[in-house]
Amino acid sequence: MYRVDQTLGRVLKEPSDIVLNGLAKIGTRTAFMMPKRIAETPSAQSIKEYIGSGPFKFVAAEFKPGLKVVYEKNKDYVPRSEPPSWTAGGKVVYVDRVEWVAMPDDMTAANALLNHEIDYIELVPFDLLPMLEGKKDVKVAILDNVGLWTYYRFNFLHPPFNNKLIRQAAMYAVRQENVLKALASDPKYYKTCAAVFGCGTPYASTYGTEIVVPGNVDKAKQLLKETKYDGTPVVILHPTDNKQVSTQPVVIADALRKAGFTVDLQSMDWQTLVTRRASDKPPAEGGWNVHATTGPLVGITDPLRNQTVAANGKRAWFGWPDVPKIEELRQQFARTSNPAEAKKIAEEIQKLVIDEGVVVPMGQFVLPTAYSANLTGVLDSPVAFFWNIKKTGK
Repeated sequence: MYRVDQTLGRVLKEPSDIVLNGLAKIGTRTAFMMPKRIAETPSAQSIKEYIGSGPFKFVAAEFKPGLKVVYEKNKDYVPRSEPPSWTAGGKVVYVDRVEWVAMPDDMTAANALLNHEIDYIELVPFDLLPMLEGKKDVKVAILDNVGLWTYYRFNFLHPPFNNKLIRQAAMYAVRQENVLKALASDPKYYKTCAAVFGCGTPYASTYGTEIVVPGNVDKAKQLLKETKYDGTPVVILHPTDNKQVSTQPVVIADALRKAGFTVDLQSMDWQTLVTRRASDKPPAEGGWNVHATTGPLVGITDPLRNQTVAANGKRAWFGWPDVPKIEELRQQFARTSNPAEAKKIAEEIQKLVIDEGVVVPMGQFVLPTAYSANLTGVLDSPVAFFWNIKKTGK
């Protein structure tokens, strides 16, 4: 690393655009810049100093974890003289203050918006749309046209899904349309997709569509018969308090039962699931076999951004797949700056991920945003940004 005036430079051992791509990421695991002394804070500890140079300042004195986060306009910030474009461009702040208020109950949040107690709901559950659509004081819009994907994971460590053919049987059993319809109801909000790097992205692939999209119960039953599946229970984690991920486990459980699996659908809150899925113990000892979740598409668009395709055993994401060839290909992807070669490598990874059942896509969807009609300048983006917004009235 070197510095010239206000420019930071980094010299790599070999040609690669991995650093620039990493710095440009706006989804999960974003690269934030901070002084060395703060960056070296152990990961188990919270940082004590909040230093930045952006258009807002974090108000540490008003921070209430899980309840409220406050940001004030940074009066010393000088925006670029160009239109805003996601995290680039001019970030002009027109409001003095932005408060993020946690409202776990969706109905409470919707009523608060209707009663002018809040101005903005980032993601509106589909079942509450009729309550907000058509109201003169509320605007409902799809701001994130990139959207989210939903997917499920097998636990590779324990029976029955330590067997590749049994994983494939489960993949054939689940029909994407059933999952998406239960999640979003209206087809205008979702689409089927087998691409582990997202449909409509540079590395999109159709490989595996016939396995993960239409569902084939007969094929699932055939594979189970070939493997001599012994009825080992499949423990599926089911969060009941998070609407984005509460319907998928129910649909998966029903599909697996119809294919001949013994299923144990275990209900819990989301925080319990987050703790539970980190356990590598056998399902009977507090572990699990299947869990489903969602994530923003901007965070999965290539083999390095998408943590769910990592297959390096106990260092991989929950489920711990161990497929050395995938890791070899990911290293090759990181080292190439040739677009055609990168596309070819990504396609090979897609094939292995689907064949091995590393992660199983269940399709893509978008979620509406609702906000007060007295807000203008609200930006279309896969991440909620609060610069460029003007507020009139109260």
